Amino acid sequence: MKAFNFEIFNDRGVRPTGDRFIECKSEDGTIFRISGARTDEKMGVGDADVHYGLEHFGITVDDMDAEIERLQALGAELAEGPISNPGGPTIAFIKVPDDVRIELLQLPK
Repeated sequence: MKAFNFEIFNDRGVRPTGDRFIECKSEDGTIFRISGARTDEKMGVGDADVHYGLEHFGITVDDMDAEIERLQALGAELAEGPISNPGGPTIAFIKVPDDVRIELLQLPK
């Protein structure tokens, strides 16, 4: 965090799903969310060598169901969710071409 001047503004500790979730903000206000593996979830080893893609990135949506329907019509596949988190966002993961994983987040109102 220090190397990029990120400010940790929310460290939820270990959540009921078994992962630790940290939210950071860059100097220009860009939000970064970092999490580990959930309970019983197996992740591959890290790879800092040149490779295609990244694990996933997330975008905020206003209407989760409508956005999933819109993206499926464009060829996306629902991979997981939607999952409601009491007091937190509703999340879903979609799989898009080239095996890219995208997280959709609908923030609580």
